[in-house]
Order: sequence, then structure tokens, then C-alpha cells
Amino acid sequence: MLQLVNSEGQTIGVADKIDAHREGGSLHRAVSVLLLDEAGRMLIQRRSDAKYHFAGKWANACCTHPLVGESIEDAGSRALREELGVEATLTEVLQFTYEAHDPTSGLTEQEYDHVLTAVWSGEVRPNPNEVSTTEWVSSGDLVLRLIADPEQFAFWFRQILKELACHCRGSMKCPPALARFAGELQDAFDLSALGVT
Repeated sequence: MLQLVNSEGQTIGVADKIDAHREGGSLHRAVSVLLLDEAGRMLIQRRSDAKYHFAGKWANACCTHPLVGESIEDAGSRALREELGVEATLTEVLQFTYEAHDPTSGLTEQEYDHVLTAVWSGEVRPNPNEVSTTEWVSSGDLVLRLIADPEQFAFWFRQILKELACHCRGSMKCPPALARFAGELQDAFDLSALGVT
């Protein structure tokens, strides 16, 4: 069951996962994890073609929905273990809401998203049921791919990148590696090309 929330992020109920994404969706709590390595590259994953929505899209390291009674950090850690075989200490850096419709599945995301980050330079072991492949990318490489085809990336990941570029640079909440990555994105890229608000 997912945690339904109001616009302030306060829990107001619960819902089945698929029900929360049908008929325009219901606002619910989510977690997105960003991993950077010691060289300042970001890990991206191509979502498995078997995913129930936004299948095959490139996105951040991993995402999940906190279970009822589960903390944000514990949910992020669980997703890292289950999807990538990674154990890392996570820090929350921002929160935002977004809505995105997937025309292929007919499902809609309405999420109050908590973005967590960690630095990781160890082995990544993708779970093939969740992840088709992973890549470590520099900010420059990511910018080139975004310019070439922004739609290959999941909507929420593009929104995260815009939020980072607008709010993370110089922020005390953002670890130095992430702040540098956000600054490089902001310097190199017209954020309006991300196709998000």
C-alpha cells in the first residue's frame, strides 16, 4: 500500500499501488535516489521493459514508494539494495511534486517526491527484473543526451534535474559532488528544453 498525501506532504490515507496511478492518479509519497561516484559522474538506469509504467525510459539510480510506516531513508535504502545491490548512506536534498501521464500504460504519476543522494564508487549489480542496464555519466554526457532526445528520459528524472539546477547549486543541503553536478547542468543547458514546468 502507498501513502496518499496532501500538497504539504502530510499523509492522509493509503491506496493500492495500481489504484493510485489510475484515472488521473492520486497524489502519493515517492522516493528518488541519485548516486554519484567519486569522479562526479551520476548513475542512470534504463528501466526494465517489464515495468508497469514508463518502461524502457532512462531515469535516476532508482525510485520507490515508501511502505506504510517506512521512513523515507529506509525506503531509499531498500530500493538501492533491491534494484542495484548497493548499500549506501542517503541524504535527503529536496522535495517536489509532479504529474506525468504514460500513454503506453494509461497510468498517471502524481507524486510528492523526496530526492535522496549518496556517493558510491563500488560495484553495481542491477536486478534484471527492475533494470535493463546502467551507466555512469558526466554532466556533459547527460546534457548531450538530453539535447538529442529528452523523451528518452522519464519525466520525473527531467524534473529532478531542473529542480537540482535551480535549487541545489550553493545549497547547504546538497553534498558538494551533487552541487557541482547541478551547477554544471545549469551552466551548460537551457533548462526549458527539459520539457518540464
